[in-house]
Amino acid sequence: MKLGTATIVAMVFHAPLFLLLTSSQVSAGDSHLKSAVAEFIFETAPFRESHASTVLDLPSGELLAAWFGGQQEGDNSVQIWLSRKLVGGTWSPPQAMTAFTEVPCWNPVLFRDAANRVWLFFKVGPDEESWVGACRTSDDGGRNWGAVHYLPAGLLGPIKNKPILLPDGTILCGTSREAGMRRPETQEEPYWSWASWVERSEDGGKSWTIHGPIVYPGEPYGVIQPTLWVAASGEIRMLLRATRKIGFICESTSSDGGKTWTPARATPLPNPDSGIDAVKMRDGRVALVYNHSQTARSPLNLALSSDDGQTWGAPLVLEDGPGEFSYPAIIQSADGKLHITYTWKRKRIKHVVLKTSDLR
Repeated sequence: MKLGTATIVAMVFHAPLFLLLTSSQVSAGDSHLKSAVAEFIFETAPFRESHASTVLDLPSGELLAAWFGGQQEGDNSVQIWLSRKLVGGTWSPPQAMTAFTEVPCWNPVLFRDAANRVWLFFKVGPDEESWVGACRTSDDGGRNWGAVHYLPAGLLGPIKNKPILLPDGTILCGTSREAGMRRPETQEEPYWSWASWVERSEDGGKSWTIHGPIVYPGEPYGVIQPTLWVAASGEIRMLLRATRKIGFICESTSSDGGKTWTPARATPLPNPDSGIDAVKMRDGRVALVYNHSQTARSPLNLALSSDDGQTWGAPLVLEDGPGEFSYPAIIQSADGKLHITYTWKRKRIKHVVLKTSDLR
């Protein structure tokens, strides 16, 4: 089907007026999203809520997607679920990848390394402050999986978004720590400390080093969940989710392969304390999916940059209206298409496919 029922909107940053384009207008004549196709990964499932999806393409052309699902976020019923999409086929029914009974699971991340081993990273624990990093791996494209392996204390793996591979084979995982005590949002948060890091492996994931922290100067309750790409200059660029105290997506840069990073600084892109993800496309542009708002997880937007994030074009709306559309994941598959998955009202995971040649 076409891009859901949402209105496609082209907006100019900080402008009070914007152009509304209906879905029929887009498919009929607009060059931006006329090829967009959207579907739900599942219609029914053995869990009430779902969130925090991740997507991966395989050499076969198949896709894998994973997310966490259960009664509600943080409930002990929450497990990691996986689905496969065959070439030209539909998504398989959700398959449970974990079976914990006393603690919930969180934030799966799929990744394929240089040896084509598939990794499924995730977190286990009652809340973010006490997470333990874990993973399972597969050597046959996700059909069979090894046992759960726990990462050493201090390592969480990629916290939400996919790792990247550097030209020399180094794996970079954007990660973060959420430390402190929960307090009502109406009060100050003196015991909160949010910061981002990079976990780096030069031996295919056998050993890791931790680099950071990346912080927003003057605000300890700051930035988490980095998304990374390699710029044309060879620098590594990072965008980060920020709290509402900051109100904007933040950025940082590394000029030494991810070992040291500049302090986080705000971009013009608004952020309502919600997840983001970006991918460097093969044509040199960067595609970013995020909520173009400082207060709500709707609308969900796609923006493009032709200069490695120095400037961004007017965002397009993938989904709007009441409810939550959030926590996107984005990749470019071998055939050049963009694949985006995201939380749809906490009830389902939606999958959108776009032809990059139609994005102007």
